[in-house]
Amino acid sequence: MKTYIILPAYCEGKVIKEVIASIKKEGYKNIIVVDDGSSDNTYEEAKSTGVITISHPINRGKGAATQTGIDAAKLLNADVIVTMDSDGQHDPKDIKKLVKPIIDQKADVVIGSRMINNKDMPQSRILMNKIANIVTYIFFGIMVSDSQSGLRAYSKKAYNSVYTYMDRYEFESEMLGQIKDANLRIKEVPIKVIYTDYSKSKYKHMSKFSPQGLTNGIKMVVRLIENSLIK
Repeated sequence: MKTYIILPAYCEGKVIKEVIASIKKEGYKNIIVVDDGSSDNTYEEAKSTGVITISHPINRGKGAATQTGIDAAKLLNADVIVTMDSDGQHDPKDIKKLVKPIIDQKADVVIGSRMINNKDMPQSRILMNKIANIVTYIFFGIMVSDSQSGLRAYSKKAYNSVYTYMDRYEFESEMLGQIKDANLRIKEVPIKVIYTDYSKSKYKHMSKFSPQGLTNGIKMVVRLIENSLIK
């Protein structure tokens, strides 16, 4: 089956080549990088590896970049689409684990859950994820262990049934709501999270003690409320 890996990327020039190489090492050659208006050399670094590279002229957000990648994979007639974070936090060895239930026709969407085995996960991230899970349930009526996981696999039926209209991080909750509404079969599998000095420094501001992290969380809830009112 033709599997496409989608990497939404914003200012990941320091690590994007390494991330692409690690995915290729696992045998996945169909890779689409969506540079989301980066101010560094993310686009050039990704392009130099020979993968499909798309660029947003301005920063629109992870949701918009992910949807652009999904749209491109649709045009290329992908059988399975896998979305991954581009900072090296996800282990490409887990891709096979996500794709297998789809190949075996046991699931339409598979979520890589960091919460099933979270012994190495910082307590601040565990707390934030639990709060996000509750928020997702309140707005979309679906409860999963890791609603904010960026490592997901979609069958052709699934990726043709969902479309995110929310540009930023709340899109992950929005898509879960669409998955529920479309009666798609969903499965969660445990995944490994790789915490490097780079990823730790990048997400340090997301700590529950960080004013910026709190502000972003409040903004996410406000956008979800606005979206539900529009509907």
